[in-house]
Amino acid sequence: MSILTLVLAGALAACGAKNDANNQGSAGESGSEPEKQQEVTLKIGASPVPHAEILKEAQKLLEGEGVKLEIIEMNDYVQPNVQLYEKQLDANFFQHTAYLEEFNKERSYDLVKVTGVHIEPIGVYSKTVTSIDELKEGAKIAIPNDPTNGGRALTLLAKHGLIKLKEGVDVDATIADIEQNDKKLQFVELEAATLPRALDEVDAAAINTNYALTVGLVPNDDALIIEDKDTPFADMLVNILVARPDNKDSEAIQKLAKALNSPEIKAFMEEKYDGAVVPTF
Repeated sequence: MSILTLVLAGALAACGAKNDANNQGSAGESGSEPEKQQEVTLKIGASPVPHAEILKEAQKLLEGEGVKLEIIEMNDYVQPNVQLYEKQLDANFFQHTAYLEEFNKERSYDLVKVTGVHIEPIGVYSKTVTSIDELKEGAKIAIPNDPTNGGRALTLLAKHGLIKLKEGVDVDATIADIEQNDKKLQFVELEAATLPRALDEVDAAAINTNYALTVGLVPNDDALIIEDKDTPFADMLVNILVARPDNKDSEAIQKLAKALNSPEIKAFMEEKYDGAVVPTF
């Protein structure tokens, strides 16, 4: 065989091998398992109980969906929104609709609701009395110092006859809206997260369910009085997943929203919290 023939044969063989490799690559793309979806990590700010617990349950549903949750537990009602707005977080889960609207208004923010998940009733607790009627004249009552939850506490007390509020106020009520206080109750406004610890220093305290649960209080058993489903502004009290306008419609955020509204999460809340955390979907 001539040298020219050998060179041509080698070139043809190399070309054939290259074509075979290309064909195998094409066959592998269509015939083998699809490539694993690139994972997206969402940083979520959340209250430890029940929000972070619910998110951890949702993470199980997101396995294989390409979404991983980095849950950052926060104990206040300000930083989760500030850090979300500043893009240190991708979303947060700790607040209800009324609080978000008030926060946006005060800060000129544009954070948005993605989906509603549950309601947490606010209740009045005490270590000194076992009935709301036992509160004596001049009793000291601690309430949340943020606008919407403070209004909820006052509305609850008014509903049970301890005070009377001005006509037309509800979730936006403040101490200045009290027009009748026959027992001369004294109100102390504190950051919501500190209210469980304040129980040793006051006669009663209106505590959000998430903070009540963290200290072992059982709302439906331990609260002297508690919000019920007939609260006129209940729709404003739904706890929501919150994001920014620029990412609220992203695939990862929408997958998380779907997981939080799933039958599995509903069953988890009903079993774990025994009515203290009520699904709204």
